[in-house]
Amino acid sequence: MSNINNYHNTGTPLRTVNVIRYVTPLREGGSLPAIAEADDEFLYVLKFRGAGQGVKALIAELIGGEIARLLGLKIPEIVFANLDPAFGRTEADEEIQDLLKFSSGLNLALHYLSGAITFDPTVSKIDPQLASKIVWLDCLLTNVDRTARNTNMLIWHKELWLIDHGASLYFHHSWNNWEEQATKPFLLVKDHVLLTLATQLDEVDAEFRSILDVERIRSIVAMIPDEWLGFEPSLESPEQYRQVYSQFLEARISSSQTFVKAAQDARRSFI
Repeated sequence: MSNINNYHNTGTPLRTVNVIRYVTPLREGGSLPAIAEADDEFLYVLKFRGAGQGVKALIAELIGGEIARLLGLKIPEIVFANLDPAFGRTEADEEIQDLLKFSSGLNLALHYLSGAITFDPTVSKIDPQLASKIVWLDCLLTNVDRTARNTNMLIWHKELWLIDHGASLYFHHSWNNWEEQATKPFLLVKDHVLLTLATQLDEVDAEFRSILDVERIRSIVAMIPDEWLGFEPSLESPEQYRQVYSQFLEARISSSQTFVKAAQDARRSFI
């Protein structure tokens, strides 16, 4: 199992698994993710395309997770997960049955970290460099969901793992002004659970800008399946969607000092 959890993106496509058993819902999230077993005999946290934010949450999860992995942060392996149309017909819970019915086809899943515990900032101490890396990542992704109330981080085998980037890239919920949003500071960083520890943002900014070149960004965006792209009437082809996602990220990276300064200003207001 450790080999799978230590998987790193080397430019190869994500694996695809077939879901064979619905184990239990994870009711902490509003989108009802679930623990499920796949045909490779591993357990996964399954994110459904039929849930509230639909394929947009899966796209954000995929892009956010794979960028984090590229930057050297620990992310459970992400896989594509096929759900057969007949799957879940015997499920007793009508809400879950509807979710499974509307999620047939290609979904997304993260390897389940058995025995992991939720990160508690009052118990687990994080060094400033790691805190700065995570804050920088979330500013890039405009990830609104790494707060003290919901850290979306786990401690597994005494190491910090990042999960759940589905609330990132919120520009794609109002597609028309994505160019403007791409260069804006991320003001909600003020609520980030690790902000007060993020004292090395300038150093991290220089390091991460050198890693996230155009080719690497586009290789990650290219992973988005065609069948997840088609929700915006103004875009005519999957390639147009991918171009916008790539250009949004490239613009944020090239203007990263804007969101770094905003994070530093927000941190100073707390100390």
